[in-house]
Amino acid sequence: MARNRQRDRWKSASHRTSVEIDPGRDCGAHLDAIDPDAIPDRRLALMLVCAHPAINPAVHTPLMLNTVLGFTAEQIGRAFAIPSKTLAARLVRAKRRIKDARIPFRIPDRDVLPGRMPAVLEAVYGAHAIDWHSSGAEVRESLTTESSYLAQTLVDVAPGDAEALGLAALICLSNARLPARFDTVGNLVPLPEQDVALWDGALIDRGIELLRAAHPLGDLGRFQLEAAMQAVHIARRDTGATDWPTLRELHQTLDAVAPSLGGTVASAVVTAEIDGPAAGLALLDAISDETTHFQPAWSARAHLLDRLGRREDAIAAFDKAISLTTDPAERRHLARRREGST
Repeated sequence: MARNRQRDRWKSASHRTSVEIDPGRDCGAHLDAIDPDAIPDRRLALMLVCAHPAINPAVHTPLMLNTVLGFTAEQIGRAFAIPSKTLAARLVRAKRRIKDARIPFRIPDRDVLPGRMPAVLEAVYGAHAIDWHSSGAEVRESLTTESSYLAQTLVDVAPGDAEALGLAALICLSNARLPARFDTVGNLVPLPEQDVALWDGALIDRGIELLRAAHPLGDLGRFQLEAAMQAVHIARRDTGATDWPTLRELHQTLDAVAPSLGGTVASAVVTAEIDGPAAGLALLDAISDETTHFQPAWSARAHLLDRLGRREDAIAAFDKAISLTTDPAERRHLARRREGST
């Protein structure tokens, strides 16, 4: 019942437009009706191979990102909060396993596709996240085309998969904010401070349409919830304010559906907007043992300590956050905030 109530809140948050659902378009055959040979992008086919059950499930997504999409172990390690050497070793073992077990590189039969689809969705999302955090002011073309194209292709292949729709919606809504993510001199602009007039209306409309298409499918998952969070932030364009209570409810649902370190950190930031920075900091303190090398946690901690007036602690946290990122724009942003704390 609680989950149904959360779904209702999520649904209302994303019903910001009057786009109608086309059952013929949006509620087609599910994964069991897919023709594997009809997958239009060879990379997606190879990603399905990387999810072979003989390979350790924990390395399915990193293997796709590395061998098919070309990301380095260092990039993938940062995205998954895993030391790059540890991840590199896992990738080596997985590739050796493929060779030793003589796992064939052929398109799997359709009856195994449902079990492999989640790892493929994670890989496409991972590609988007890695690009997002490494693009700097000069946005790489792949950010707005590559992961978006792959996500839309998955929707075309599996139009009845709610999470494929959710992922495509999430990427659309995230990319819609790209024009406002940096100012005219290349400085990073935090989401609450972005000029909403610069957001891409066409991408917003497409993202909301995709998110709404997922509703009648009745299979709530992580990507739909994250897309709904983006929809709440996007709604500031029309309302002039951010609905923080709805965001917190969405985070609570996400924690029940797909708990993650990043989700907990984001939830702490949202809590700080509702209950104050001390409440948000308490949530970060509760996971401090898990976030020693997790940059978003240190960045959030620094900002909350700064709001509490704990200058020395804030400066130390800013220094740690800066040391854990290689993105020039983010380093400059954190350095400016650090200077404001002195």
